[in-house]
Formats: sequence, structure tokens, C-alpha cells
Amino acid sequence: MKNARNLLALAAAALMATSGMAMTKEEHNAGKDRIGADYKAAKAQCDTLQGNAKDVCMKEAKGREKVAKAELEAQYKPSDKATYNVNEARADADYEVAKEKCDDQKGDAKDICVKDAKAAHVAAKENAKVQRAQAKPADSTAEKRADVAEAKKDAAEAQREANYKAAKERCDTMSGDAKDKCVADAKRTHGQ
Repeated sequence: MKNARNLLALAAAALMATSGMAMTKEEHNAGKDRIGADYKAAKAQCDTLQGNAKDVCMKEAKGREKVAKAELEAQYKPSDKATYNVNEARADADYEVAKEKCDDQKGDAKDICVKDAKAAHVAAKENAKVQRAQAKPADSTAEKRADVAEAKKDAAEAQREANYKAAKERCDTMSGDAKDKCVADAKRTHGQ
């Protein structure tokens, strides 16, 4: 009985601490205003640059804005979906910047860069899905384990596919027997 009361008191304290940290509507609006001002300042800095450096800067500024907005929403209305949205926004922002940086390259090097960026993007998004499955409440431990195992299985499959495509892109720079061996090695390494 004493343990049950202690557990109940601990749960109540945690709930009060969480609700005490909840963001008010005014704080949420102020956060939105701050994010908008930060984006405008970053965009103004990008305007001083030229060429692809400016494009990369703009992607970075836009990415920071999207991530900040997702983080703000996660603070305002915390949930496993909000946390997932933050992780997804980070993955998307990193991908957009990485793709833009690939524009500095040409030909096969650019193609490989884009495939590598895509592979990293897939990995980040799949990891976010696994984290969401781990954080999501379930009716039973067995159900949660099954959900997490399924998310991990799907993530591994998607990552293997993306990594294979990136490896295959590297093989495309070769010819003849070297290319055939490279493709065979990529298939074997990435389970294709």
C-alpha cells in the first residue's frame, strides 16, 4: 500500500511538473515571432553572398526555421508525433542543404553526392520512425516490442536500399569488369 501511494505521488508530481512547464499561448506567439525574426536576419546575411554559397545559405536558413517551428510546436503541444515532426524536420533540412552543396560538383561526383545525401536522409527519417515507435505508448509490452521491431526492420530495409543506390552510383563511374565487380559487391554488401 505504501509503495502504491509513493508511486501515485510520484506520478502526480511528474504530471504537475510537465503541466507546469507547458507553454502559454503568449509564449508560443512570442516564439513564432522570434523564429520569424531569426529567419529574416539569416536571409539578410545570405543576400550578401553569391552563387551556390547563397543558395546553400538560404537552404540552411530555411531549414533552421522549419526545425525551430517544429521544436516550438513540440514544446507547445508535446507528443510522440510532435517529437517525430522535429526529427523529420531536421532530416529534411539536412537533406536540402546537402543536396544544395552537391551543386558545387559536376558530373559523376555530383550524382554520387546526391545519392549519398539521399541515403543519409533515408537513414535519418527511418531512425525518426524507430524513435517514434519506441516513444509511442502501447497497451502491452509485447505490442510495443512488436511495433519497435517492425519499425527497426522497415528502417533497416529502407537504409539498405538507399545505401545500395549510393554504392551503385559509385559503380557507374567505372566500366567493364571493374563495374560488374563493383555492382556485385554492392549487392552483396547491401543485401540486394
